[in-house]
Amino acid sequence: MALQLKIIDSVEKLDYRVTVGDVASYSGISPSVVQKELLSLASDTFGNLQVTESGTIIYIFSKNLRTIFFKKNLISRLNVIWIKVWAVLFYLIRISFGVILISSILVVLAAIVIIITSLQSDREENNRYSNQSRGISFFFLPNFGDLFWIFYPTRSYNSFSSSKYKEDTTSEKITFLEAVFSFLFGDGNPNLNLEEIRWEIISRVIYNNKGVVIAEQLAPYLDGINKYNEDNEDYVLPVLKRFAGIPNVTSKGELIYSFPELQTFTESLPEKHVNTNFEEKLYNFTRISSSQKVSVVSLGVINFILVLVLGSLLKDQNIILELDGFIGFINSFYWFLFSYASLFLGLPLIRYFVIQSRNTKINIRNSKRKERSSVFNRENEVIKHKLRYVAQFLNQGKHEVSDSKLVYTTEKGVIEQSDNIDL
Repeated sequence: MALQLKIIDSVEKLDYRVTVGDVASYSGISPSVVQKELLSLASDTFGNLQVTESGTIIYIFSKNLRTIFFKKNLISRLNVIWIKVWAVLFYLIRISFGVILISSILVVLAAIVIIITSLQSDREENNRYSNQSRGISFFFLPNFGDLFWIFYPTRSYNSFSSSKYKEDTTSEKITFLEAVFSFLFGDGNPNLNLEEIRWEIISRVIYNNKGVVIAEQLAPYLDGINKYNEDNEDYVLPVLKRFAGIPNVTSKGELIYSFPELQTFTESLPEKHVNTNFEEKLYNFTRISSSQKVSVVSLGVINFILVLVLGSLLKDQNIILELDGFIGFINSFYWFLFSYASLFLGLPLIRYFVIQSRNTKINIRNSKRKERSSVFNRENEVIKHKLRYVAQFLNQGKHEVSDSKLVYTTEKGVIEQSDNIDL
């Protein structure tokens, strides 16, 4: 920050139109440092560049440079703070769905107990209420217990120690509240760093081939290749742009691509094996264990049934009028309870089919990549001719930086190196 403020002071005193030499002379800072800081400052504060006929670069800044700079830095600091705050908020959001599920079950169950208790107490006074009470009790209580044992049967309890369950123990351990969120919404995109991996592999392919490659070598790592751009090799353009590549035409009109910036290397950088099977990862429905799935689904189903039972009880307006207060409050929010219970079971089902569709598309893309990789490995006549032409480029533009090629180093005295220096 102190260095940037010193650069800004110099720019302001030089009337916001400066060169590297101007600022270096005025501030006493190294020209190499000034150049780096001016470029950064111009980028952050929306400055402009002018180039003279002699090649000198002039940096033009706004008159409110300092204000823009502090605003930019404030936004950056606030962004850092927001990232930390969002991590906490997102955790609270994740566990909130589990909290709502448990709260819904407890609240609905309490409401049902209150209503049934009230109906049973009025049984002798009103036969209609008595019949309704016995009917509801018969419907609810036995089925609730049956439902519990359907999802936690005694016979299948030991199955959790089977090999299938042991496989699930490798799943990442998360709390039940987090498991609810994972079941509902999944665990995010498994290919967030796909582009980073893609460009790292492509750069290694280019380097391993001494900076000269053909399109078929890059094709297994690129997408968007179709019958329209496969022949003219337009799909290579993003690679050329990113790594400053140059297309070269063979005697037969075929294209090969050289990358001068990747042809200069040190001896310490060895060749690295490149996995030709560049694949996207498939989406998983959820990362939670089998036992957590059973728990989440069980509670979801129980909650849904309880909400339906409560809904049937609340149809009698006499109950709502008689038990006003808590029951009246629950009645006013019944739409929320029903919506949550329905979405809790419906959303994962919808997400399941969405995941199947996504994974189908991923498998298609992965298959196409494998197919393009096999095309290069088969080496037809066109590819063989291209590779022979590539051989002519090898070592022409690749510059190896080794100790034997050094002319001068500050590690030794000038006299020791006088034979290598033209004095």
